[in-house]
Amino acid sequence: MSKKILMIDDESELLKVLHPRLAANGYEVVSAESGREGLEKAIKEKPGLIILDLLMPRMGGLEVLDQLKKDSQTKSVPVIMLTGKEDEESVARAKELGAVDYITKPFNPEALIDVAKKYLP
Repeated sequence: MSKKILMIDDESELLKVLHPRLAANGYEVVSAESGREGLEKAIKEKPGLIILDLLMPRMGGLEVLDQLKKDSQTKSVPVIMLTGKEDEESVARAKELGAVDYITKPFNPEALIDVAKKYLP
């Protein structure tokens, strides 16, 4: 299994903070700042784990998740949702679509790394 993580989030500052922390734990990190770019990179890069923001312009995280799980090339890749939205409906919908975990912002980066290790040891 690939030790590669694809991060799909429109907050470039968050990507800049998490990238070195994940890399320090032995992961290769690829990032995308939009849902469309994330879908393209998921197929091209073949990550072992995807960390996906829920709220993004144009194509939201649930739509991205739905498309990832319908594509034969990406459907088995575990997806962790990382978002500021913590209402029960969003959590339930993400899990229904196939997210393996749901982490709300603000969050502890070390907690995210621990969850990543659970799905991509």
